[in-house]
Amino acid sequence: MLVSFHNPDVLTCLANLSSDEVFTPPNVANQILDTLPEELWSDKTVTFLDPVSKSGVFLREITKRLIKGLENELPDIEERIEHILRNQVFGIGITQLTSEISRRTLYFSKRANGKYSIVNFDNEEGNLRYLESQHSFANGVKCKYCDVNKKLYQRDKGLESYAYSFIHEDKPEELFNMKFDVIVGNPPYQMSDGGKGGSATPLYNKFIESAKRLQPNYLTMIVPSRWFNGGRGLNKFRKDMLSDKRITKLVDYSNSSECFPGVQIEGGVCYFLWEKNADGKCEVTNILGDNKETSVRDLNEFGDTNFIRFSRADTILKKIKKHKYETFDSLVSFQRPFGLRTYVRGNETQNTGSIPLYTNKGLRYIDLKEIEKNQDSIGEFKIFISMAYGMGTSYPVQVINKPILAEPGSACTETYLMVGPFTNKKQTKNALNYMKTKFFRFCVFLIKNTQHGAKDVYKFVPMQDFIKEWDDEKLYKKYNLDSADIDFINSKIREME
Repeated sequence: MLVSFHNPDVLTCLANLSSDEVFTPPNVANQILDTLPEELWSDKTVTFLDPVSKSGVFLREITKRLIKGLENELPDIEERIEHILRNQVFGIGITQLTSEISRRTLYFSKRANGKYSIVNFDNEEGNLRYLESQHSFANGVKCKYCDVNKKLYQRDKGLESYAYSFIHEDKPEELFNMKFDVIVGNPPYQMSDGGKGGSATPLYNKFIESAKRLQPNYLTMIVPSRWFNGGRGLNKFRKDMLSDKRITKLVDYSNSSECFPGVQIEGGVCYFLWEKNADGKCEVTNILGDNKETSVRDLNEFGDTNFIRFSRADTILKKIKKHKYETFDSLVSFQRPFGLRTYVRGNETQNTGSIPLYTNKGLRYIDLKEIEKNQDSIGEFKIFISMAYGMGTSYPVQVINKPILAEPGSACTETYLMVGPFTNKKQTKNALNYMKTKFFRFCVFLIKNTQHGAKDVYKFVPMQDFIKEWDDEKLYKKYNLDSADIDFINSKIREME
């Protein structure tokens, strides 16, 4: 009787270090490598660097491709492997542990000069190093390289400080003292800053910027997609990326678990190909389940502050923008509209001189004199909308929480933004019903790809005359949306609960 055995790839079985340091599955690594020109795999002079190696999967898959591609030029298999691992494939582990895992993957031994290493280097690291760096807090409380907090990350020697070498050197090109043709990897995404609610400082942008400084011929990395429209401190990075004509391919997964099973990264993930000598439009591919759509366009066709991930959404927004209009964000307040922090709770009962206060714990009451700003809006009709609302990863989505019609004589904490004020109750109701339409929420959806919903996410929403009542049918007609446009909106936006 024949017995079949399943011999899984061990790199598909590794548990992730954290939601921010995610091991790349081999199939995803190969999808990313597929963006590179085919001729690279048959060129024995091309050099590859993974500056953020965790499991060694990129270096292993690169090596496998080179072993096949160089078969004719270097027919002896042992000579071929020796040449590739000594001269073409290089990496930097993000920690001591991951450097050892990566060497085990690439050399079959955690020591490159060990008994079982398939290439016998004269040192333990071979071409896969762990380079220990330090945060630089000389000028204040934040590291000058990665912006992390001194209080959290200035640690005793021997403790992990997460000072990744590739972004903690003024001259990253000196880490190996050589030129690399291709840089590829999956960098750490963020580091906690000690704030509430999992507040964190983005890191992936710094790895991309550091890689660009090395001026490779090709650069490809997989990172969170939230840089498209948001992300703390990413304004300059987003502007640079959207204006960069050297990005020739962008593959976007709205649902991160399709790349990293079991890992939810709000806003999805994407990988891109940057080519040093390119100067043109970008091939944008969006993947969601079995649906895959591709378009060729400028990343900054709507400016360098926002990117529209879906090509059909891009088409719809162009139709809307044919109408010259004031934008709805002009009605939306900045954060903390009445100067009250989230932790302000108010009282459960109303006293003389107190007014209704909308908080994250429900309706409370607060003394009028405790309100710090916008007191002139307290006596007006207005709408409150949650500042944060998680959309989830399964379409269709609601996008924003239910708006609240706030009667005159009320206020809110920073849990909410204020929309308005309005002249009378009828106009307020019409504006509120407009906010509930799929059309309105679709326009917000174009920008809002995380739970954060500040004033800026409303800047693609056209203003309406709120003397009139609005519904989706009237709005679709006004902006000349066809059945394909409407079907697309319906596929992304559900009825408001």
